Amino acid sequence: MTQHNSPFSYLLPSTRTHQKKQPFALSAALQGNGPSGICLSYLLSGYTPYLSPEASHPNPLLNSKLREQPHLSLLEQDLEYLCEGLEGRSSNPVAVLFDSLLLPDSDFGLDHTSPLAWRYEPERAVPHLVLGKGPPGGAWHAMEGSMLTLSLANWMELPGLKLKDWMREKRRNVRNDRATPAEIASYYQHYVSQMSLEQNFACGTTVTSVSRQPGGDREGAPPPCWRVTGLQRREGEELGDGSAVSEEVPFSMLAHNVVLATGTHDIPARLGVEGESLPYVCHSFWELEAAISRGELDKSSDPVLVVGAGLTAADAVLAAHHLNTPVYHAFRRSVNDPGLIFNQLPKLLYPEYHKIHQMMTQQQYQPDPPPQDHAQNLHDPSSSSSLPPLSSSSPSSYPGYLSFPRYRVVAFRPDRKCVLESDSGQRTVVQISKALVLIGAHPNLSFLGDDNGRTLGVYPEEPITCRRNPIEVDPFTNKVVAADGPGMYAMGPLVGENFVRFLKGGALAIASDLAKSLREGGGGDLTADGFVDRKEVCGLHS
Repeated sequence: MTQHNSPFSYLLPSTRTHQKKQPFALSAALQGNGPSGICLSYLLSGYTPYLSPEASHPNPLLNSKLREQPHLSLLEQDLEYLCEGLEGRSSNPVAVLFDSLLLPDSDFGLDHTSPLAWRYEPERAVPHLVLGKGPPGGAWHAMEGSMLTLSLANWMELPGLKLKDWMREKRRNVRNDRATPAEIASYYQHYVSQMSLEQNFACGTTVTSVSRQPGGDREGAPPPCWRVTGLQRREGEELGDGSAVSEEVPFSMLAHNVVLATGTHDIPARLGVEGESLPYVCHSFWELEAAISRGELDKSSDPVLVVGAGLTAADAVLAAHHLNTPVYHAFRRSVNDPGLIFNQLPKLLYPEYHKIHQMMTQQQYQPDPPPQDHAQNLHDPSSSSSLPPLSSSSPSSYPGYLSFPRYRVVAFRPDRKCVLESDSGQRTVVQISKALVLIGAHPNLSFLGDDNGRTLGVYPEEPITCRRNPIEVDPFTNKVVAADGPGMYAMGPLVGENFVRFLKGGALAIASDLAKSLREGGGGDLTADGFVDRKEVCGLHS
């Protein structure tokens, strides 16, 4: 097979016109270079899973199905057939299948060897490009570096490189079988290098538009495909002090298929209440870290108000509590709600989050009984009760902490007072130093148009979110159901998979569907003879 140098031969500089040569489309463009994009790049680069001849799967039904056509790779098999009868912690069937093959029976604490054997078959490689704003690893590079990840270490790994083996080479013992976000980010970046995937990654890129490109009517014109445009950050001339001036260069490219793998952490969710834009109201954990590093918070500070009952909110409580800074913690759910993430985590494995749940349960705010005419004065600010200062030395199990279960924020005031309201309508005013609103985030899909990709969701009238309104995809191919044309896929948190363990299934579904498309001749001209001269049309740099 004739080899090509790089997928960058498909890229068109948007600043000058293409002359005589026909621009051919890249087979796939992936928007997002986190673990979703990395795993899919691995599968599209010729790394192919087969059933190992000497291996077996502990699930007898699945093992029997795999034995029916052992000569076929997993990418060539009927995934829907293999998924039948499988159960797991994901609602996406291919995610359950791939997880079962990579980590058999791991939910039961068992360490079965995977029955898969990986072969490198470069003739199966699908030309593709992974676009991302930062280095490979995506949002993991922005996460706080010392706290432990929620998932077990082996649940965070990607095919072909054991995370524990890599960590042992770093001479660090795996604490509690969990790793830190900084270690995970470093592992993903090393993975791309170790698997020789760098040529498929264009970092420092911001995609500004993904649109459907109509095909031409004349003979030899390209078929309909997707046009991806954006900006790539490049280092410019070096200054006298050794620093370099960076510049953003426009790029444009064509792709038969596009994969949305951006994650969902771009735009923090907001409460939509009065005063939320006041300077003391923050919407990210990093703003708390910045305030701590500036020395703004200590045990003498007014309490920090943390709003939300997810893991990021818990991390904020831990960080403030570590400084002996008093904490008010308000959230909409009951502490016994089975949907609360803390009620789903094993206590022995996640002691720090179990401690937070204990605090939420045992240190609840107990309001005074309302007056007789309270029902008539629910919305009268003068009927609100105010709390005395919260002391970190008060005689309680968890001094300096007070939870407000089933409360919502009504308003933030300029004098740093916050009005809270219980689900029964009773209001309380608290004096705070800072407020941290940590109630989730939305993806930035502005490159899809003014609606931020809303029409692609399960509920088209609502914003795209990981939990409540993911992008609707075919469960066995990950094709976007409401896309403007064929060849648009989505994976990872955008389709509701928030754990690395299960997003790998999306990579399998997409790689399998693309392989099927190429076998049936639907992938466009992907032969080396169809490539344009990369020296003339290269518009991006790896």
